[in-house]
Amino acid sequence: MEVVQSKMPIYAITVSLISVILIAISGKKPNLREFWTIAAAVLKFSIVVSMLPIILEGNTIEFNLFTILPGLDIKFKVDALGIFFALTASFLWIITSFYSIGYVRSLNEHAQTRYFILFAVALSSTMGVAFSANMFTTFIFYEIITLSTFPLVAHKETPEALKGARKYLIYLLGTSIAFQLLAIFLAYNAAGTLEFSKHGIFNGNGEGDAFLITTFILFMAGITKAALMPLHSWLPAAMVAPTPVSALLHAVAVVKTGVFVVIKVVLYIFGVNLLAQLNLGVALAYFASFTIIVASTIALRQDNLKARLAYSTISQLSYVILGVALLTPSGIIGSVMHIVVHAFGKITLFFCAGAIYVTTHKTKVSELDGIGKKMPFTMSAFTLAIISMIGIPPLGGFLSKWYLAIGALEAGQTAIIVVLAVSTILNAGYFLPIVYVAFFKDTNKDSHILNSGSELESAENYTSKSQIREAPILMVVSLVLTAIGTLLLFFMPSIFLELANIISVSMTEGK
Repeated sequence: MEVVQSKMPIYAITVSLISVILIAISGKKPNLREFWTIAAAVLKFSIVVSMLPIILEGNTIEFNLFTILPGLDIKFKVDALGIFFALTASFLWIITSFYSIGYVRSLNEHAQTRYFILFAVALSSTMGVAFSANMFTTFIFYEIITLSTFPLVAHKETPEALKGARKYLIYLLGTSIAFQLLAIFLAYNAAGTLEFSKHGIFNGNGEGDAFLITTFILFMAGITKAALMPLHSWLPAAMVAPTPVSALLHAVAVVKTGVFVVIKVVLYIFGVNLLAQLNLGVALAYFASFTIIVASTIALRQDNLKARLAYSTISQLSYVILGVALLTPSGIIGSVMHIVVHAFGKITLFFCAGAIYVTTHKTKVSELDGIGKKMPFTMSAFTLAIISMIGIPPLGGFLSKWYLAIGALEAGQTAIIVVLAVSTILNAGYFLPIVYVAFFKDTNKDSHILNSGSELESAENYTSKSQIREAPILMVVSLVLTAIGTLLLFFMPSIFLELANIISVSMTEGK
């Protein structure tokens, strides 16, 4: 394996930071402002793709920005796991940008320039996490993501939005400083480095089991973006944000950053062998299983569409944690693959929720009777996405669940197979009724009586079902493309699957 010294990861991070300046000075010219947004997104994705051949050859790209203390650097490294995450996030940013243009213009949202600036900062920070070479650099960008997305959650500036944003900030920033930062300090003090290594950073010289277990628990408690229960309630609270922001939170940046960092800690800070010796992998797998089942059960009771999707996300994120916690080759592949299949599926669902809201101002499942006949493209895309979320072929979600099940068998954890089966039934239980009411129920004649909701406007602004039409073209094209992506991830997963295999082999060889 060759290490290539290059500034390419820096370019991928800074391109959207440069666009922040251009977006800001173009604030009074919306077309130009949004041109810079799209241009930065496309350029970022192009830079990431340009590094892909090097990684597929089994090499890595590194660049050390500067050293603070021995073993404590601001350093970047592009490997198979990092570029997997970066490809997913940078590609979906392009589509989300187009969708956002249609969304904010249709609703005439206020502070649109601020909105696009913060989006760019969040994606720049996401690239920083993806390409961090050590836990210290990861922590810095992890916190920038929190700070840049906080105003997006509070974007509507209503009392409810401000309350949700405060909870968001307290949970993510508070637990990170209280637990994750302490774990980072303990790890550095014991190992003398925070540099990610496929064998982990602990060498067994003086670290007792109690110390290692405590440090691991602190890491897991501090990575609250992964939304493991009981540190999950910030996520439903954040659904007060505009729908494109919710899509960003669930599919591109925030929660994906959480599970990505969990994978990094499991594989590169502790390592497969050490976690197996301490039985921490098994403990984490069952903790994730608890979250999967409980969150799915809560989702069944949610009438608000975005709340149902939020609890679905809490459950689905734990599939990623469950897979890597199995510490087996197939489990790791399933974990990594679920990052991308969930990203495409869930962003489609939120795009559809936003399209429904823009067109009808409806936010509740009980209000969607017959909507599939009025918005066929939107609800067909929604249907494809939920089939992927449930894990039914020929959609991408089947692929990741297949590997997770094989990984459970490799680990000798037959109880995990039961968890996967039960959770799949629960997935169907909270998703399929939406398809049923949308396509097979007649329009509710009393649907003009609106319930209160975080995104509902007054009844006078309501568009009746007889007038329902598809959302603006930019939104519909975006959600159709991501829905098609869930299909392609089943039929043509080769690049992502190859990267996942590289990660799995490097982590489990010699186990």
